[in-house]
Amino acid sequence: MNMHTQPQRTPAETALIDAFGDRLSLLPGDGAVMLKRDDAIETIKHGLPTRRIESWHYTDLRRLLNAVPDFDPAANAKAIAPIVDGSAVVSILNGKSDAKVPVLEGVTFQPLSEKLIDGSIAPGLDSYGSDDAIGALNTAFVADGYFVDIADGAELEKPIELQNLQAGGQTHVRLPVRVGAGAKAVIVERQTGDGAALVSSVSQLVLGEGAEVTWLIVQEQPETATHLAQFKAHLGKNSKLTVFFMNAGGKLVRQEIVVRTTGEGADFTLRGINLLAGDTHTDVTMVLDHAVPHTTSTEVIRNVVTGNARGVFQGRINVHQYAQKTNAKMACNTLLLSDDGEFSTKPELEIFADDVVCGHGATVTEIDHDHLFYLMARGVDEKTARGLLVKAFVAEVIEELDDEAIVEALEARLDGWFVTHG
Repeated sequence: MNMHTQPQRTPAETALIDAFGDRLSLLPGDGAVMLKRDDAIETIKHGLPTRRIESWHYTDLRRLLNAVPDFDPAANAKAIAPIVDGSAVVSILNGKSDAKVPVLEGVTFQPLSEKLIDGSIAPGLDSYGSDDAIGALNTAFVADGYFVDIADGAELEKPIELQNLQAGGQTHVRLPVRVGAGAKAVIVERQTGDGAALVSSVSQLVLGEGAEVTWLIVQEQPETATHLAQFKAHLGKNSKLTVFFMNAGGKLVRQEIVVRTTGEGADFTLRGINLLAGDTHTDVTMVLDHAVPHTTSTEVIRNVVTGNARGVFQGRINVHQYAQKTNAKMACNTLLLSDDGEFSTKPELEIFADDVVCGHGATVTEIDHDHLFYLMARGVDEKTARGLLVKAFVAEVIEELDDEAIVEALEARLDGWFVTHG
């Protein structure tokens, strides 16, 4: 008889399970929410995902998550200046919503703890699949965040910056956002801190008919932090979503992007930059469902790898049988600056419709020595020349954003990373 036994729990798994037992009485939620939490911790009890699970093949979380810090009630994160001057700032400080929120016409901010207590957020705590380890971790421990509701027709003149800031310990937040029909907004999701931390963050976006949103994810955690994040979006009829992410920090990072077109005419654009250095591991995994006809999407990811860093991009586009006239294109380009760095790319297309235009591609290269020689022959020293070439490689993606203030702000973050790691 073959006996299948549960492998011995790792220290991280044990710490998470013990922490849930210790904190359960402190977590907000009605009966429906608590049932979701119980289900979530059962997922953790069955073990963190390993490379045997296809979607986690390049990021063996069970092996890579060596330790889990305790919750630190004394951690005192402080709100910081926004990336784009003049932005309306909403802060979550070590997992707790800040009492100070801006007053914006057409926008409502509600602490997520209130929606946990009354149970109205319970349906949003469901996992999106059997391998949803990040969703399970967040559902088990989330205590706060913000629900943002942008009214129909609202056109915000300045960005909203949602700051998730940590100063050590564990931080688990959720950021559900509803954007009404015809509304237009720029939202910056800021993920940063200065402590040894485990951070989980789940953002959920629902776009009404004709809504237009640019969502920027700027992740600059210290190299003492594990950052596990999800961005999930549903696109309504004729809506337009542009997502830009910049990963420029973190010891262990997994950023999942899960998008579904639910209305005809929806358009999704993804642009991303991974800046990887030191002994870090960063994984961006995207799943895009074209579920209705006449929808479009393009994805372009640029990666810079130096030191002993490891990077991953998994991009999966599913074109459902009913989704005729889909137009979807995906590209991932990597610049390796170190013999010891690695980047794994896994683009996938699964197409069940027969009237579509779809394609994907991936490249890995080093700095072009002809380009380097050209600059050095004109008096530019080698280090500066290399920096110019690398920045040009990634800045091209930033410059696609049609907002001068945003482009300048992101290029400043890029310059800051190169000062430290270039």
